[in-house]
Amino acid sequence: MTGIWIVVAAAIAAALLFIGAGVYFYNFAIRRTPKEFLNENVDVNALPGKPWQDRSAWLEEQTYETLEMTSKDGIALKGYFIPAPNPTSNLAILVHGYTGRGKDMAMFAHLYRETFGFHVLMPDLRGHGESAGEYIGFGWHDRDDLINWIHEMIERMGQGVHILLHGVSMGGGTVLMTSGEALPDQVKGIISDCAYTSVKGILSYQLKQMFKLPAFPLLHITSLICKLRANYFFGEASALNQVRKNKKPILFIHGGKDTFVPTEMVYPLFEASGGEKKMFLVPDAGHGNAFSTDVEGYTEQVGQFVHHYVMEQERVM
Repeated sequence: MTGIWIVVAAAIAAALLFIGAGVYFYNFAIRRTPKEFLNENVDVNALPGKPWQDRSAWLEEQTYETLEMTSKDGIALKGYFIPAPNPTSNLAILVHGYTGRGKDMAMFAHLYRETFGFHVLMPDLRGHGESAGEYIGFGWHDRDDLINWIHEMIERMGQGVHILLHGVSMGGGTVLMTSGEALPDQVKGIISDCAYTSVKGILSYQLKQMFKLPAFPLLHITSLICKLRANYFFGEASALNQVRKNKKPILFIHGGKDTFVPTEMVYPLFEASGGEKKMFLVPDAGHGNAFSTDVEGYTEQVGQFVHHYVMEQERVM
């Protein structure tokens, strides 16, 4: 009997160890806490240029309106609306990345407002910026919030509004997860920059990349803890599954030297996507740096997409 109790005790100790590790990784990646590890991450900081910072001074000079909304599960959300310089029915909704905030999309806001003449909305995702929420949704619950923002802007701007969704990194994952839902006709196109295939996929990659650990069993335990605390499993939060249901045009953008969300993830997303689609790769760009690495090429590709799917629709109407 002593041997049996030793085995039982060892099993309990192992279970407690794995549960403790799962709680640690939940707090590390999902819980709303400062993520200092990003400051030291070479996959994020290996190449120069931070497009979300470059136009912050321009943004602060703009007259923008702070909008408020409550999610369907009761979380207070905020967004920032910059009106277009001239009358237009075109609106770009810009979605920021992991640990960011809406105003981090200033460089893209400058592009859409000053180059294309769009209105711009930059929401703070739940658990980010001035929005409430105690966890990071990695795009899954955020897709519902983004749909609410879409309907909020249709009500505000009228049925004739033409909406483009553009997200970077986790924002890219968010707009792709949103693409699989029933979107109103006012959404004319989607641009996803350096998105991941799924939460399970990117966290498995980062577990190996940062900690040299296999996904099993830590990722599965952490996923269960995430379900209990944030109400989603990693496996269900899949951009890959969502784009299979998509019917909107999508422009997929990725950096060829992205080792934070590896470049390889863009190919299955592109292949799986329904609707019209195009891919733009920037060979020398790291994570989130495609725009700042190739400003001319990025502007041209986004401009072609916007003119075809949004501005042409405006003229038809």
